[in-house]
Amino acid sequence: MTRAQSWHLVQITDTHLFAEPGGKLLGLDTDLSLQRVLDHIRQRDAAADLFLATGDIAQDGSLAAYQRFHAMLAPVTQQRPCLWMHGNHDLQQPLRAAVGQTALVSPCVYQLGTWTIILLNSAVEHQVHGLFVPAQLQFLEQALAAAGEHVLVALHHHPVAVGSRWLDQQVVENAAAFWRVIDTCRRVRAVLFGHVHQVFETQRGAVRLLSTPSTCVQFAVGSDAFAVSAEAPGYRWLRLFADGELTSGVERVAAFRFAPDFSVRGY
Repeated sequence: MTRAQSWHLVQITDTHLFAEPGGKLLGLDTDLSLQRVLDHIRQRDAAADLFLATGDIAQDGSLAAYQRFHAMLAPVTQQRPCLWMHGNHDLQQPLRAAVGQTALVSPCVYQLGTWTIILLNSAVEHQVHGLFVPAQLQFLEQALAAAGEHVLVALHHHPVAVGSRWLDQQVVENAAAFWRVIDTCRRVRAVLFGHVHQVFETQRGAVRLLSTPSTCVQFAVGSDAFAVSAEAPGYRWLRLFADGELTSGVERVAAFRFAPDFSVRGY
């Protein structure tokens, strides 16, 4: 293997679709914003080897929302694999019904060249905060033990504080247990997550932590209380190299105009 060999990954997150097309979150049509993001992906990153949808796919947990998401994604992925993850707004039964039993839904493992991609379920149905039940931590331990040369772990919730007081109340409650497992494996290169509707990047030892903007509404960075920003929707791309190096960046929809409904105090 040489560093020139690499694999291309695209992450979209927090689409928040409703049962009916045209549903709005904080004044934004989430179908419209998702379609704009998908159009951008088609122009720039459609040749990705793998797509990740990291939770809060539906705002209302409806079967119709998941079915529409699946249909909207199909022309972009062009039959390439797409891994789905549960977020705190998602419901397992309709999500599973929409993708079928053979689809890869968290928790799951996917091998991409020299990289092992591990998706975990940090969601507790009908709760906002993140939590790993014992079975999830056991799954992570087993997946790491069997993993290849390099590992990327993905989850919905943030496993570290991001500097927004209200969001950091929703952090994975037993993040310390998660990190104890991660710290046993020196092959983990990155932890990828959504939920925070903003870009956050930091380093924890040898592990990079990366969050990704929502395909719809963005949350204001560093805010103590709930606040939204007028930043454009976006997604994250990652390039995974055979030697374990990783490069990544965020793309946002160009010329996107959105006036947030600042009267809304939550979502």
